[in-house]
Amino acid sequence: MTFSLIDKAFILKKTRLFGELDLDLLLTIADKTGLAHYEKGQRIFEINEEAHRLYIIVEGIVEIKDEQQQRLALLYTEDFFGDEALFNDRPRAYQATCQSKCTLLTLTETNLLNIISECPSVAVGLLSVYTSIIGFRHR
Repeated sequence: MTFSLIDKAFILKKTRLFGELDLDLLLTIADKTGLAHYEKGQRIFEINEEAHRLYIIVEGIVEIKDEQQQRLALLYTEDFFGDEALFNDRPRAYQATCQSKCTLLTLTETNLLNIISECPSVAVGLLSVYTSIIGFRHR
């Protein structure tokens, strides 16, 4: 399965991360994305693996587990993951495994940082997602 630039832009528009951006900017971002296909049971990445990209689920279900193999989350179409390790320069703290056949858009760390420098509203989108998850920071 392949996607046109406009297809990718509309996929990005449906996500919490990029949903507030206009079509011109989405087309620019879409042009920097890759496409990856995985089979059911295939690992996307492992714990302690170096982090170089984030993933947006186009189709499928991804399971996130910690070091003790405890499920942290099941992610579905339009969810994204793998982003936090790009900003803290640490290896992956969890593993991601496909629970079904999956199609993912990928965005490399370099491209994401370039996009953020060109369009700070993407960084605001990331912060908005993170702050909606965290009720109160631990000190």
